[in-house]
Amino acid sequence: MLKPSEGDFNMKDHKKADEIAVQRVQLLSPLLVEGLDGAKVKQLKSQICEETGISERTIRRYLAQYINNGFDGLKPKGKGQLLREDAVPPEILDQAILLRREVPNRSIAQIIQILEWDGLALPGQIKRSTLQEKLSEKGYSSYQMKMYASSGIATRRFQRKQRNSLWHSDIKYGPYLPIGPNGEKKQVYMVAFMDDATRYILHTEFYPTLNATIVEDCFRKTIMKYGIPGSVYFDNGKQYRNKWMKRACSKIGVKLVFARPYSPESTGKIERFNRVVDSFLDESYLEKPKTLDQLNQLFNVWIAECYQNKSHSALKDAQSSSYMFKSDPKALNFIDAQTLTNAFLHFEERKVDKSGCISFESQKYEVGVQFAGFKVDVIFDPTDTEVLTIEYENCPPFKVRKLQIGERTAKKPTLPERLTPAPASSSRLLQAATVKNKLRNEQVLNAISYHSAMKEGGTNV
Repeated sequence: MLKPSEGDFNMKDHKKADEIAVQRVQLLSPLLVEGLDGAKVKQLKSQICEETGISERTIRRYLAQYINNGFDGLKPKGKGQLLREDAVPPEILDQAILLRREVPNRSIAQIIQILEWDGLALPGQIKRSTLQEKLSEKGYSSYQMKMYASSGIATRRFQRKQRNSLWHSDIKYGPYLPIGPNGEKKQVYMVAFMDDATRYILHTEFYPTLNATIVEDCFRKTIMKYGIPGSVYFDNGKQYRNKWMKRACSKIGVKLVFARPYSPESTGKIERFNRVVDSFLDESYLEKPKTLDQLNQLFNVWIAECYQNKSHSALKDAQSSSYMFKSDPKALNFIDAQTLTNAFLHFEERKVDKSGCISFESQKYEVGVQFAGFKVDVIFDPTDTEVLTIEYENCPPFKVRKLQIGERTAKKPTLPERLTPAPASSSRLLQAATVKNKLRNEQVLNAISYHSAMKEGGTNV
């Protein structure tokens, strides 16, 4: 029978360790590009150290852990290595942010010194690495401050040299189709993934809803067709900027990059494609598609004939994006189906009730009474929640199904030993109270003897 761990590394720590591993993969992503020479690696390490304040020795250690053990190698191994939520009290963090904003070039050491001199923090209370990480989380690292300061400067054009080095993606509002439950018209939405070097549209499709699942579906189909990219570049929409996207990209070793807020020029390539799609929408109105499938069939034909195989002024010799992508000698980096499936799974945390069940999407799933009172991770495919995978620290993952309610009540489960009363031969409370009372009486007697001695013996006692 599976038994949950009762050590000090609980489920909250496990979740935090996963988030830290995601951050570290994104930190290392520039060093994971194939074909880097020693000089370039050294340059990238120096740049990472300058931007984050992390030492080169730490970068080397993270890189070795990732090479040897992959994503799991970057998880902290114990509770003591995790950054506690209260490591920097909120009121001290607010003052640290204010000090950084006053003088963006202030070092972490200077900020800590000011906090200590002003009496806001005790000497040694705030660690440099802890404050650095907290400021980065809030968007106030020295690198981020430099980026904000230069936000008014026009962005220069860039283009990667090889395919699959960088992908762009965006969402575009589409037409209204009669696809509602009663035939009412509903708006559909296009998701597209474009290769930066060749402007090739890797995959694009219209979807009936506007949420994160349509991005997940399009992203997954793109990877299945063309392998994994070095980086993906998204805007700041909630469909892209979420925990699932960070976790999925980290699991497959893809660097996740977001455009600066209020800088539409930084996503100009995919935005330019979106404007080209307007010409398709104008033509589709004449065809009057009745279903989403009909619209996507027309769209696929238009993409192939009116975009992919037409000359592109931004490409070398005005070649077509299809020719440039297919003639690129860089090998496509495919991953096995199981790894991709695992990377795209979702996870949520649930607390097991006293009957050994969890509630998930208004359904009950039986996890086991031995987990009663604990929080477990629920790993699932959002398209199929008939079977869930349950993970708990130091327990192998196992699958659970929806609880079936029968005509008769099931046998009452036996409580695990940790939840049953422990036998006792005597009252520890009364024993401790007896000892406490004896000490109290002795103190009273000593006080009385001292008072008597003072009264009888004069002043020289």
